[in-house]
Amino acid sequence: MAATDKVFAGSIPEFYDRFLVPMIFEPYALDLAQRVAVAHPSDVLETAAGTGVATRAIAARLPAGTHIVATDLNQPMLDYAATRQPQDRPVTWQQADALALPFPDQSFDAVACQFGAMFFPNKVKGYSEARRVLRPGGRFCFNVWDRISTNEFADVVIESLAAVFPDDPPRFLARTPHGYHDTDLIRRQLAEAGFSDIAADAVEHRSKAASPQLPAVAYCQGTPLRNEIEARDAARLEEATNKAADAIARKFGSGAVDGRIRAFVFTAS
Repeated sequence: MAATDKVFAGSIPEFYDRFLVPMIFEPYALDLAQRVAVAHPSDVLETAAGTGVATRAIAARLPAGTHIVATDLNQPMLDYAATRQPQDRPVTWQQADALALPFPDQSFDAVACQFGAMFFPNKVKGYSEARRVLRPGGRFCFNVWDRISTNEFADVVIESLAAVFPDDPPRFLARTPHGYHDTDLIRRQLAEAGFSDIAADAVEHRSKAASPQLPAVAYCQGTPLRNEIEARDAARLEEATNKAADAIARKFGSGAVDGRIRAFVFTAS
């Protein structure tokens, strides 16, 4: 994993939440919230909360008295998430590394992580920390993207950028968000971390946008893919975004676009 893969700063949080969240993250956040709610938790921890789409879904699904702590490695993401959380449903926001959680053992009934495990430098350590802070019988719910070829907009974007930078194509999307999809490996790592009763479900949705430009902006300017593009030539960010939009239009049409997205959702206790 490149160092820039975990950097969500500058304008990335805003672009991420405005464009990418409604396009690909919201349906999985609702799914994750439902899986957490089944455990009827009193105390919930979310790791890698990002701009809070899953946090908002979980908070809306659980009783008002449920204590929710949302953490992320990137303070700018949490700062933005806090502005989006309804004031009548408070959440505790705390910067924290999922591999070294600053909470006592057995502090939570459920731990949730929406598309964050792919970014853990040490997956077993991250899972072990989730297990450590769970109370006996607690539930760990998280999701990861399937391979990039099953997520159509992302696949088209990465191919279009290979044409813009043929000598050194940006590979963030394939390398990190879509680079951790071996369910057998994930099961083994969860078991190594001490989890049992592990379930994995493949969940598909449709990613929809009003125009090809929106997914292009979402991926090229609302993720660390932007860092890779600007590292190659900052002056070509708009060009790269437009090339991605053109490629999406060629495959899906110039009006409203609709593409397949696919992820795996894990539940372990």
